Amino acid sequence: MQTVRELKALDPGASGGPFASVLVVKRLLAKTASNGNTFFTLELGDRTGSFTCTVFGDSPIFETLKAAGEGAVVRVEGKIEYYQGRLSPRLAKATPLAEAELGAPGVIENLVETAPENHEALWTEFNAFIDAIAHPELRATVRAVFDEIGDAFRWSPAAVAMHHAYRHGLLEHTTHMARACQALLPHYREVDPDLAMAGILLHDVGKVIEYEGTLATRKSRRGILQGHVVLGYQLTRKAAIKARLDSDRIERLEHIVLSHQGEPEWGAAVYAATPEAVFVSMIDNLDAKMGMVQRALRQAAEDDEFSERLPGLSSPLLTRKLPS
Repeated sequence: MQTVRELKALDPGASGGPFASVLVVKRLLAKTASNGNTFFTLELGDRTGSFTCTVFGDSPIFETLKAAGEGAVVRVEGKIEYYQGRLSPRLAKATPLAEAELGAPGVIENLVETAPENHEALWTEFNAFIDAIAHPELRATVRAVFDEIGDAFRWSPAAVAMHHAYRHGLLEHTTHMARACQALLPHYREVDPDLAMAGILLHDVGKVIEYEGTLATRKSRRGILQGHVVLGYQLTRKAAIKARLDSDRIERLEHIVLSHQGEPEWGAAVYAATPEAVFVSMIDNLDAKMGMVQRALRQAAEDDEFSERLPGLSSPLLTRKLPS
């Protein structure tokens, strides 16, 4: 069985050759062709990466995939093919794995991508950032939010696909932002340190409600109807009132959560309009994009010069290392 990384590392001359892999159905999107026929745009992946391909309605595996659905683990066989220079295999067989097969040693571990840093160490560091908030009611507000959402934050991805889209990704992303905040605060005296740190630690907490799924991440009902910005605002406001945070700080903290996406077209409820909100939004954007860079570099084959096009960067990424 070949991993996605091994498939992507094949020479393009291997087109037409057979392959077999055990992969997770990450996305299964039904579309209608111009002739009225239904087809699937399918994303399959494991811990080393993912690829997309098309399965047409007359394919013998169409109904199998439809019945399996997103999040299923399937053993697939087919031929190596490329579309516009990207791996896009033609699938011939797809067999969902039974529950007993999923319990075999190494199966789940090989399928689930996780943050490269140790999640226990990240969680310890994350809690130290909470404890370092000097303002007592702000600190109590942040602590109350994480007491309410429990362990979900530690396991959640930070996105479905764009950045830190893997297990513990939300914890990694937020901890990286807190590190950047700590390093940059001395350069921006206009920014209140406690408010900025509290805003960073809380900015994405709504994602623990927005996303669901164990092997494939998808939006929940509340995620679709409200989104993580509103969900995070609700969690933050409830905790701030409980902690008796003063009204000025409540308003400013809520504003950070509501504006951190930067642009309304990216999901922000409003534009950042306080020093702390601008600061947090910029750090969020920086770490999201660098998260895309880091993941592309991790998944690149040794001989690759460029990654596939990264939608969040609107460009492929140069992955070849500088000569030493």
